[in-house]
Amino acid sequence: MEEVFETHSEEETLEVGRRIGARLEPPRTLLLYGPLGSGKTTLTKGLALGLEVQTTDDVTSPTFTLIHEYQGRCNIFHVDLYRVEGLRDLESIGLEDLFSEDAIVIIEWAEKLLFLPEHPLKIFLEDLGGDGRRIRCTDS
Repeated sequence: MEEVFETHSEEETLEVGRRIGARLEPPRTLLLYGPLGSGKTTLTKGLALGLEVQTTDDVTSPTFTLIHEYQGRCNIFHVDLYRVEGLRDLESIGLEDLFSEDAIVIIEWAEKLLFLPEHPLKIFLEDLGGDGRRIRCTDS
């Protein structure tokens, strides 16, 4: 199945994320693809809202810590692979362990993965200029 959304503001991107998040059930892995500034972290904040995280103030890109954990109606792991280079780095953060958790795992910069988990939801974000974004979700 594929869905495509176009948003024209940060609030609309948050709302798309919230709607997607509200439908998610663990275990599930979301792979986010898109260039720097395309809205991956904004969408993740919306996903967290849909997963009933009480406040999204702490939902930030884990660029330096690599993984943040949030608690909503289930455990949520937010992974940022921007600074990861190669297999050694991937192994050191224990991604395979996260895939076996009964949790939602959201991975920014998923193109850096050397292996894909089973049945991921792939989300492609495209910057349309200004605050405009195209968000394409596919589970195939």
